[in-house]
Amino acid sequence: MRVIVLGAGVIGVTSAWYLAADGHAVTVVDRQPAPAQETSFANGGQISVSHAEPWASPGAPLRALKWLGREDAPLLWRLRADPAQWAWGLRFLRQCTAARARDNVRAIVSLGLASRSELQALRRSLALEYDHLERGILHFYTDPREFEHALPQAALMREFGCERVPKTAEECLAIEPALADSRAPVVGGTYTAGDESGDARRFTELLARHASGRGVEFRLGASVASLVQDGRRIAGVRLASGETLAADAVVVALGSFSPLLLKPLGLDLPVYPAKGYSATLSLPDGVIAPSVSLTDDGCKLVISRLGNRLRVAGTAEFDGYDTALNPARCAALRRRIVEIFPSLAAVDGVDYWAGLRPSTPGNVPLIDTLAARGFDGLWLNTGHGTLGWTLACGSARLLADRIAGRDPGIDARPYQFA
Repeated sequence: MRVIVLGAGVIGVTSAWYLAADGHAVTVVDRQPAPAQETSFANGGQISVSHAEPWASPGAPLRALKWLGREDAPLLWRLRADPAQWAWGLRFLRQCTAARARDNVRAIVSLGLASRSELQALRRSLALEYDHLERGILHFYTDPREFEHALPQAALMREFGCERVPKTAEECLAIEPALADSRAPVVGGTYTAGDESGDARRFTELLARHASGRGVEFRLGASVASLVQDGRRIAGVRLASGETLAADAVVVALGSFSPLLLKPLGLDLPVYPAKGYSATLSLPDGVIAPSVSLTDDGCKLVISRLGNRLRVAGTAEFDGYDTALNPARCAALRRRIVEIFPSLAAVDGVDYWAGLRPSTPGNVPLIDTLAARGFDGLWLNTGHGTLGWTLACGSARLLADRIAGRDPGIDARPYQFA
C-alpha cells in the first residue's frame, strides 16, 4: 500500500520504519525542516515502563486543587475559555477511579514492556548509538509519605510484569552514589533494572536516516491543510501549498495537533497538550552528577545522563498550545536539581526547552483504525503523553501489525478510539 504518515517525531518515524519493513511505500510529512523538532526534541530521555502510573488516579483531583495557581507547581492547570480543555478535564476526572487507574496501568505496562523489547532489538540490528544507557531507572523519594504512596503502585506494576522493586535509602545510594550529597535526604525508592535512557531526538534522526535508505520518502517543511476524502475512504492529504498526496492509508501521528486535523471530520479526539519543560546541562569534567536515570516522583521530574549532558525534565502545564518558557517553572527545575546535586550549582550553560505532550485523560495512547467511524484508511498513533519515547517502538509495531491484519501479541483493545 501507499501509506502517508503525518508527523516526523519519534512516533511518526518509528511508524514509518515498521510500515516500510512490511513492504509499504511510505511517505512521512512534517511541517518542520528535520525530524524530531517538536515534542521529541528535548524530552526526559527515559525508556520508563516503571513510569506507568497515570496522572488520573483517586488522589489526583485533590493534588491538582492544592497546586492550582502555583506557577512552579508540578501540575499547573490554567483556566482558559477553551471548550476542549474543559471537555478533557471532565474526561480526566472520570478516569480518576481506582478501577480505571488500574486498567490504565495494565495497558501502559503491557505496551511499555513490548516497546522496550522492540527498541532493544532495533538498536542491535541497526547498531544505533544515541547516548543510551542500560542502567535501569531509580525512582527516589525525599518525602516519606510519597515513598509510602509509591509502594502499592510498584506492587501493581510488578503484578503486570514490570520489575519495579522497593529499595531502602542505603540501597538507593548504592545504586546512584551521587544522591549522597542531596540536601533533601533520600528516604527510599524503587528500582527497575530493565529500564533505560537515551536521547530520543538522536534516535529519531538516526532511524529516519535508515528509513530513507529503505525507501521512505520524507516531505519535510510541508504543512498539512486537510485530509482528502473519497466517499467513506480517506484518499490522501492536501498540503498547505495546494499539492495533494494520494494514499491508500493515512496515519495521524501529529501528537497534540492530531485533534485539530480531525475536528473538521466531526471526530472529537480526547487528546490535549500538556506543556512539559526540560533543562539540559553541559557537564564539565569531574563534576558529581548521576549516571543512573532517575525519577523524582515528588516533584514529577526525570533526570537522565546523555553523554556529557544531563537532562532534567518534567512538570505539566495545561495552557493550550502555548510553548513559551515560563521563567518560574524553569527556575523550579534548576532549583530542584541543585538541591539534589549541589555540585551542579556552578554549572553554566543551561538550555531550557518546552514541548507539548499529547495527553489522553488516562495516559493510554490511541492506536486504532477509524474505519468504524466511517473513515476507511485512516489510522491513529497518537496521545502518548509523557511516554512517547517509552512506547514508540511498541506502538509502531502494534500499528503495523493491525494494518497487516496480524496478531500483535498484546491485547489491542485498550488503545482503541472508544
